Amino acid sequence: MTRLLHFIVAFLLLASRAALATPCQFESQGEGRVAAIVDARSVRLDDGREIRLIGIEATASTRQALASLLAGRDVTLRGSDDTPDRYGRQGALVFIGEGDTSIQAMLLAQGDALVSAEISDKDCAAALMASEAAARRQKKGSWADPSAIKNAESPDDILAGIGRFVVVEGKVLSVRQAGAMTYLNFGRNWTRGFAATISKRALPAFESAGITLKSLENKRIRIRGWVEESTGPRIDVRLVGQVELLGANEPTGVRP
Repeated sequence: MTRLLHFIVAFLLLASRAALATPCQFESQGEGRVAAIVDARSVRLDDGREIRLIGIEATASTRQALASLLAGRDVTLRGSDDTPDRYGRQGALVFIGEGDTSIQAMLLAQGDALVSAEISDKDCAAALMASEAAARRQKKGSWADPSAIKNAESPDDILAGIGRFVVVEGKVLSVRQAGAMTYLNFGRNWTRGFAATISKRALPAFESAGITLKSLENKRIRIRGWVEESTGPRIDVRLVGQVELLGANEPTGVRP
C-alpha cells in the first residue's frame, strides 16, 4: 500500500510539472551552443545562427542576466515559425538543454525582462505573464524601482520614456473614435494627457477576445508598449496582450 501511495505521489508530481511545462512547448526548431550574446534579446549559436528571444522586451538588466544564464550553454529552440526576420534572426523560445522552462520565463521571473505580448498562443502568453506578475509582486529586478510602472495621470513621466517599451497603469476616463483610430484617454485634456491608440485593423482581434473597447471606459487597466509623442504621450496598441484589465481589488503598481 505504501509503495502504491509513493507511486501515486510521484505520478502526480510528474504530471504537475508536465502541466506547468506544457504552455510554451512548441515544435522544436533545432539545437545549438551559445557562442555569443549579441544584445539584450539576441544570441549567436556556434553554427552561425542568430536567435532572437521572442515574447520579451529588455530592461536595463536583461543583457547581463542573459549572459549569466546562457553564455556557452547548449540550448534547444522552440517556436511556431522559424522564418528569419528582416535582420536574419530566427525567433524562438530558448531552453537550456532539455529543460522545460524557457529562458524567457526565467528572465521574467527574475524581473529582468518585460512581456512583449507578441506570442499569440493564449496558454503560453498567460504563462509568461504569470512569471512577470510574480516578479512584480515580489519587487524583483527592475520591479524594485518605484517608477517601473508609469502612472497614467503623470504624462510628463511617461514622455520621459519616449522610444522605450514601458508599462503604464491608470483609469480609462473616456473611449473616443476619430476616423480609423480609437483612443483610450487617461487624461481629461485629450491633447496633453496619456492615451492608448488602437487602429481599426486591430479591432477584430479584440472582438475575438471578447473585448469591447467601449467597455473599458472607467476601468483600471495596464498598458504596455513603445512610447511615442503626439502632443501628449501615446502607446500604439496592436496586440490584445498589450492591454490588461485590472481587478477592482488589485493593488496598484504605480507611485501614489
